[in-house]
Amino acid sequence: MRSNLGLLVLVPAAAILFFAGQQLPAVGDPSSPASTHVAPRYIEHGPEETGARNMVTGVLADYRGYDTFGELIVIFTAGLACLVILSARSVKGRRPRSMKQRTKASSPRR
Repeated sequence: MRSNLGLLVLVPAAAILFFAGQQLPAVGDPSSPASTHVAPRYIEHGPEETGARNMVTGVLADYRGYDTFGELIVIFTAGLACLVILSARSVKGRRPRSMKQRTKASSPRR
């Protein structure tokens, strides 16, 4: 039942994404909005507006600064999560005991 529910959600979502993707311009299309509006503005006004000598640095640091910062946060968080997971397993060398085993080990013997 649970897998059927997953398919019930997955198939319509995949169909919507597929049909929406058909409306996107082809990769490298010179008549796409990114090529006709955005790129020429960055090339023409980038050095004056950003003050950066390198055009790539100007775009990533000034025009897309929040986007780049968000990507850095995601990568840092993923790396931190990996370190926490790996260090938790290597502290004792094995997984923690179950609650039942803990109570048996900690209770005084008579």
